[in-house]
Amino acid sequence: MSMCAAGSRKVLNSMNRLLSGREGNIGSVESMSNFNTVVERLRTLENERKNLLLEIEELKKMADSRAKALESEVSMLKEEVKSLRVLLGADEPEPDPGQKKKPLRK
Repeated sequence: MSMCAAGSRKVLNSMNRLLSGREGNIGSVESMSNFNTVVERLRTLENERKNLLLEIEELKKMADSRAKALESEVSMLKEEVKSLRVLLGADEPEPDPGQKKKPLRK
């Protein structure tokens, strides 16, 4: 058996004793406790990540719905403006939305 294989076997045996709880060394118990803590933190963080991703998707859907509702409302308001112009007989062309309005003089 080579030196490397013997060293690997010792490491594996130590790890097996540590994982099976047969190691009496206090440092190993603390290592397992730290390991369990890390595993629990990982589970908690993965769960929180999953919940946040779900919340983001829901908020995106709500934002899209709100945008569609506003588009519909703006369209209706434009139609109302057109109707009122016709009703009032306004011969003025519609102002260009990009053009600034002139201030009213008093």
